[in-house]
Parts: sequence; structure tokens; C-alpha cells
Amino acid sequence: MSSGSFVDVPKDLLKEIKRLEELFTVDTAKLKQITDHFVNELEKGLSKEGGTIPMNPTWVMSFPTGYETGTFLALDMGGTNLRVCQITLTEQKSEFDIIQSKYRMPEELKTGVAEDLWEYIAECLLQFIQTHHGDVSKLDKIPLGFTFSYPATQNYIDEGILQRWTKGFDIDGVEGHNVVPMFEKALKERGVPIKLTALINDTTGTLIASAYTDTKMKIGCIFGTGCNAAYMEDCGSIPKLEHLNLPPDTPMAINCEWGAFDNEHKVLPQTPYDQSIDSDSPRPGQQAFEKMIAGLYLGEIFRLIMVDLHDNHDVNIFSGQDIGKLRRPYTLDSSFLSAIEDDPFENLSETRELFQNQLGIDPNQSELELIRRTAELIGTRAARLSACGVAAISKKKGYKECHVGADGSVFNKYPHFKKRGAAALREILDWPEKADPNDDDPIEILAAEDGSGVGAALIAALTLERVKKGNMHGILHPENFQ
Repeated sequence: MSSGSFVDVPKDLLKEIKRLEELFTVDTAKLKQITDHFVNELEKGLSKEGGTIPMNPTWVMSFPTGYETGTFLALDMGGTNLRVCQITLTEQKSEFDIIQSKYRMPEELKTGVAEDLWEYIAECLLQFIQTHHGDVSKLDKIPLGFTFSYPATQNYIDEGILQRWTKGFDIDGVEGHNVVPMFEKALKERGVPIKLTALINDTTGTLIASAYTDTKMKIGCIFGTGCNAAYMEDCGSIPKLEHLNLPPDTPMAINCEWGAFDNEHKVLPQTPYDQSIDSDSPRPGQQAFEKMIAGLYLGEIFRLIMVDLHDNHDVNIFSGQDIGKLRRPYTLDSSFLSAIEDDPFENLSETRELFQNQLGIDPNQSELELIRRTAELIGTRAARLSACGVAAISKKKGYKECHVGADGSVFNKYPHFKKRGAAALREILDWPEKADPNDDDPIEILAAEDGSGVGAALIAALTLERVKKGNMHGILHPENFQ
């Protein structure tokens, strides 16, 4: 839908739609400029001096072959749930069996005392093992991959120094400290037969889990509430690890933390609405890329536009109506935009009901057209900017053909996100038109495997495997691997 197709929309409203189209449309030349800058920023993050994108080495030092075997536990500590999985990697190539349980993360623990949090997690793990294995005193220690998706510094795979809490956690005495000894102390006190083998980020898990079932997978991405990517680099291309004298062709998975791309605002086409989100956020000047593409912010960009058009422009949309609910920051999430873009009716009756039910606003037909177009512009921009990151890693690594494993609510649920992202990749990388529309693109972004469960277990397996072969790089406690 372009502004040309709005036959019955009044002129002043049409003018606003055109203004929004100019603000939010990212053309091919801009996509290419962003991608080139992105490549440079990825390089900078790997340099000794570092850059805005952290580019954290993860100490995951190989792709899986698909022939890994054994039984492993995986623990995923999210903001709302604690998920415990037992994963058995079978003799069948790239196959696994999984049993899992979810435990609610009690709100009071998220702002309580550190010991209580670790004790609760140890208790959940103990319950899980007792349910599936019976008497714990007779068991050998089971290796565990721990998905700890909070910003952490990892000088070793069995260490994680929390940089800062996110997802509603705010527990004193943990930031700046290694979380592993706290976790292990709680396990020991309860006699839980587990040895922590690897601490991982969910994005790295997504990369490894996807590569286990599909050898063409080279990049793992998350497009959800936040955004991130991981890929496999050669140690010889990581100047900040030079002092360790690792063999140059040794692989090393890099957790990019690319939400921080272009915090300097050199290339991203920021609108006044993006600037407003940034200045009112808890950390202004940070996560510039994430604030334009992640689910947490898409609904808020939309809300700011609606309030602005009601307050500050001649059009005065929703005239004479109470927009009190619409004035509340972060009341709309990306699922609200998804619902607008999914409305199949020409008169946009579902969108009208959505506004009536959630916001107490009754838009007229012209306003509904504006609402739909605004959602399309925000969703399209997010998908097209996301493609710049994928294109940048592909260019940096010289990938002409590969698969990219993507996970997260925006990728999985937002209408047309995949198609729009694929179209942008084609423009950035100058692919010729397809002879057959059903042919695969050279670089395909596909749904990923379960990174925080299967990925964590696989990384535990790969780590044990390399230690057995004598590769002790990035291992803090070799005695745990005997």
C-alpha cells in the first residue's frame, strides 16, 4: 500500500502519510551505506582498542558435526520462566531427544537477595533430576550448559561476570561479579549432581543448535524483544585475542551484541520519534540499532507518532476523543502492530476494534488508513534495517551462500518480516532476479533451532570434547572437566 492508493483520504491526512513515508523509507543506497559502516564497526569491535559493538569471544571453538552424543542438561534463566531441559544427543546424525520443565521465576526473587535466587534455581534443578533420575546420591555429575542471557564478560567459557542486570532483575552484589561460583555454591549446598560446563548467551546457542541440524548455517540471529547475532570468526582475525597466541585458523564463535551498532548516529536514519525513544529510555545513547528494530520499541514508535499527530499537527487525528490510554509510554507492544498488519478486511474493521478495545478510541476510515500505513512503515523499516546486520557479517566473512538461523517473536510472528528482510538482502548484495520465484536465495534467513536448550547442551558437549583433545583455551577450572 502506498500513499497513491488512498482515494478517499483527506488532503491534510495524505500530506502526513507522505511525510511519514519520507521519514521511514530506507532506500537501497541507504541500506548499502549502513551495511558498509556495519562491516567496519564489526572489525572495530574485534580490534585491540574495541568499538561500540562489543564482539564478545564466547570460547565456543567449533561448529558441531551432527555426530555428538551424550546426555546433557540445559538451564535457561529468562525474565519470566526458568526452563530446565535434559537433552540426549543420539547416535542418529543431527537428532536429539528432549525432556523439559518450566518453573515460574517469582517476581520477588528478581529484586531480592542473590542467595535466594541461586537457591531457588538449585532447588528447581534438584526437583528436575529427582523426577527423571530418582536418587541423586547415586548419580555421577551431569554436565550442564547454562544460558545466561544478560550482558556478561567471559574470559572463560565457565565464567560470566555480569555487566548489568536486564529483564526486570535488580539484585545487589551481582553486577561486576562472576555468577558461576554463586551458582555452584547453591548446587553444592543442596547436593545437586551437576557440573557447570559452559555459560552461554542464547544467540550463540541459536547459532550452534541451528548448525547441528543444518550444516549450511553460518549465522545465528535473534529478532525479538531485543536483537543480536553470533557467527564463527577465525582467531587470526581477532586482534584483541592476539596475546593468547591461538592458532590463527582456530574458529571462535563471536557474540556480537549488535544492538549497540551506530550509537554515534553516523548512518542510521533516525526520525524525531526515534530520538524521543532514546532520550526517554533508561540508557540514552545506547543500543541505537536495537531501538529501531526490536519488538520492545516498535509499538512505542507507533504510539509516539499517533500522539504527535493528535497534538501537534493540523490534522488533529482522533479529534474530540480522550487519548489518555494512548499517552501511556510502552502500552503498545509489537503484537499490536502485528494485529494491524494482519487485518484482512478492506474496511480495517479488526484494527478499529483493536483501537476501541485497547485504547478507547474510535478511528474513522481515513484514520484507519493512516494507522495501517504507519504500522507498515515501521514494520518494513525494522525488517530492512535488520537485513543490514546479516549482510554485514556475510560481506565480512565472504559468505556468498549460506543459511542464517533466526529466532525471536518479531521474526517468528510479525507479518511479512521475513519477506521484507529477504527483499532488502537482495538489494544490498545485488543478487540477480530469480528465474523461478520458488528458487532459494543465495543467503536464506530461516527459523532457528532451540538455542537456549539444545544449543546450550551442544556447547557443553563441544566443550567437553575439545578439553578431552587437550584444547584448554578459555577454561577457568580444568578440574571440573576431568
